[in-house]
Amino acid sequence: MFKGLSGLGDMAGMMKKAQEMQSKMGEMQEELHNIMVVGEAGAGLVKATASAKGDLKSLDIDPSIFNGDDKEVVEDLILAAVKDAQTKAAERAQDEMTKLTEGLGLPKDMKLPF
Repeated sequence: MFKGLSGLGDMAGMMKKAQEMQSKMGEMQEELHNIMVVGEAGAGLVKATASAKGDLKSLDIDPSIFNGDDKEVVEDLILAAVKDAQTKAAERAQDEMTKLTEGLGLPKDMKLPF
């Protein structure tokens, strides 16, 4: 009589997993604000620090590069350091997402959020 309802147990398990994943995703999003990465340019003369969410938090510029004739070089180094920090932030965020999906038993190459 209840033959058609045999899949409900699987559905309940899936719903529980989805709720667990949603909760862990929220926690991870908060953690990404606290994880810092440092991008560098000019052999470390310019350093940009960003959160794993990609928000630029600080710049550190070695005073030795301040020469009026090198304005364009300094600007290029700053831009390169910021881009490096953003790239590292995106990579770190993806690493954290991969840890989350693997912990929930989802495929390793699953890209989240959908």
